[in-house]
Amino acid sequence: MPSKSTLATFRRLVVTWFRKHGRDLPWRRTRDPYRVLVSEFMLQQTQVSRVEGFYARFLDQYPDVHTLAAAAPGMVRESWEGLGYYRRAANLHRLARRVVTELDGTIPAEVDRLRALPGVGRYTAGAVATFAFEAAEPAVDTNVARVLTRAFHPRAGKAARDQHRLWDTAKALVPRKGASAWAFNQGLMELGALLCTARQARCADCPVRAVCATGKRTLKAARRRPRSAPASPGSRTPSRDGLASAGSRRTGRPGTPDRS
Repeated sequence: MPSKSTLATFRRLVVTWFRKHGRDLPWRRTRDPYRVLVSEFMLQQTQVSRVEGFYARFLDQYPDVHTLAAAAPGMVRESWEGLGYYRRAANLHRLARRVVTELDGTIPAEVDRLRALPGVGRYTAGAVATFAFEAAEPAVDTNVARVLTRAFHPRAGKAARDQHRLWDTAKALVPRKGASAWAFNQGLMELGALLCTARQARCADCPVRAVCATGKRTLKAARRRPRSAPASPGSRTPSRDGLASAGSRRTGRPGTPDRS
């Protein structure tokens, strides 16, 4: 487990970065547990850009848990058309009916009670608890697991023991205060979605690079990388057409970065 000071620094950097750079997504503008649940079901294995349009249309048709519970299964599936993974729609519909018939229409705030609902696993329960009720609960999805692995457990694999360590670290990181817990968990997911992606860890742009094992190693290696030798006086620089530009010399000014 990382030291308390490292955890505190990491936590502070994530929250500060998210409050400045986090995307304005529709499900981040609400604390309504039903709407948060809908977004979490939709976001499972589906890109944010696809979910944004479906989310608003679905809520227009089913604005609350009672409306969804009263709908016919075929209608709910039709409303989900285009998002794929239709089992999610069936589970969400079953969840709504159970909440209405057994819980008096109230979605529970406690993780254990949330996990008892259809289609709700450990991650979704933690996400709803923190994003709807601002509870200090960890929520480890694929993005968060990748960030925590690179930051604190670079040798962690898929074994159950390693996954338990990630959840323990996530729990130790979550701030105790509600609004900060919400912002931290959102920020951790945002880091994994925008900077610490599966394809590339953009350590140079990452706010937690100073307390991240992978970030520190990557930046240290970059500093050790030898620079290209300066051109000798009088050398001729090839122009774009492959011919040498007469009299061109190195001026010592930095080149213009590629903006592609």
